[in-house]
Amino acid sequence: MKKFLLAATIAASALVAGAASAEGALSYNIAATNNYVWRGISQSNKEAAVQGGIDYTNGSFYAGTWASNVDFGSDASLEVDLYAGLKPTVGNWSFDFGAIYYAYPDEDALNFGELKAGFTHPMGKGTIGAAMYTNWETLENPYYELNAAYPLTEKWSVSGAMGKQELTNGDYTTWNIGAGYALTQNLSLDVRYWDTGDHDLGWTADGRNNMKEQIAVTLKAAF
Repeated sequence: MKKFLLAATIAASALVAGAASAEGALSYNIAATNNYVWRGISQSNKEAAVQGGIDYTNGSFYAGTWASNVDFGSDASLEVDLYAGLKPTVGNWSFDFGAIYYAYPDEDALNFGELKAGFTHPMGKGTIGAAMYTNWETLENPYYELNAAYPLTEKWSVSGAMGKQELTNGDYTTWNIGAGYALTQNLSLDVRYWDTGDHDLGWTADGRNNMKEQIAVTLKAAF
């Protein structure tokens, strides 16, 4: 809990400072999904989730917080993410160097932080990218990802990613592909198929498999 409070204080300070700055900008988002999937694993036990966040940007610096309900079959019912970093650009290459803290107020033992390094690069009308995340305390169990996105029309787009999560007792691969549709300037819909290369890791106490093929439909509003 001490780590959570410290991270929350730092993130809140950054957001307050940003709101007071004429050069910075705040943005907000809220979403509803039938299934919260993260790295190929359902975080909501294949049930619905309500999510939302606040982001502050000032030049290449960003900071923010995001939250969602979760269901791991334990005491944890809420995830709160706190993050900050830099997004510099070199030519038409965009980089992202940051840190993320995943906090579960109902079950502190699940809390952990990661360091992130990634990039995106234009490819025709679309983009390609890659990212790596690793535990910031042990620098172990990294996650690697390749991703791509492409706009089909002004409203339709497709995107996908393939990743590998290394674990203490092994590893697994995950991939997703989906389509997005801009309903309005602020409202969008995303339909995404997820799967993993090792379904045996995902069984829950009630007989569900949270790593087997699944579809997530997400309605998101951003302001």
